[in-house]
Amino acid sequence: MNKFAAGVVRFKNEVFPAKRGLFKALAERQSAEALFITCSDSRIDPNLLTQTDPGALFICRNAGNIVPPHTSHTGAMTASIEFAVGALKTRDIIICGHTDCGALRAAIEPPDAKEFPHVTEWLNYARAAVLVVEERAGNLSPKDKLDLLIRENVILQMAHLKTHPYVAARLASGKLRIHGWVYNIENGDVAAFDEKTRTFVPVADHYDKESGQSDA
Repeated sequence: MNKFAAGVVRFKNEVFPAKRGLFKALAERQSAEALFITCSDSRIDPNLLTQTDPGALFICRNAGNIVPPHTSHTGAMTASIEFAVGALKTRDIIICGHTDCGALRAAIEPPDAKEFPHVTEWLNYARAAVLVVEERAGNLSPKDKLDLLIRENVILQMAHLKTHPYVAARLASGKLRIHGWVYNIENGDVAAFDEKTRTFVPVADHYDKESGQSDA
């Protein structure tokens, strides 16, 4: 714990003073621009990845960057999505998967349900993606199968998002966009899902193309 406590002290003495104005504004209200849904994996840092300051992202994290389809059952993800989209009026939702995802490896080879009952139940929200991978590429190597599942899971969770009432409403009015990303931990690359081609392309290429289309 000593290194964490020392980090807090450095933050207060060295980092905070340089951003005092930002934190003063944040103390009064938040106006996050995007809802960022990603994995709980300790190797993912959304603000570092997007090079944004505190306040820019409303961040939700869980094992496998999963979004349960909307139901009448109240859960942390459902409530957070409702608040981010309905109250904060976030304009974009990013679902960000990542390479070497342990949760999705467990979805392929489920853990002992008796030992990890909650993990097993949670990963059922990725089961459709697992079946897609088995149907399309059952003969792939374990690594390639996992890489494909990571992408298919992002696509599946994007579909789940659209079942949430505020998301559906704001999508229909053109006030919200959903983005699917996959972050490569080893080389820092991020690929974005292109709905027209149903493929993942480099983020720079994807958003440069979108910018060009909007300028046309």
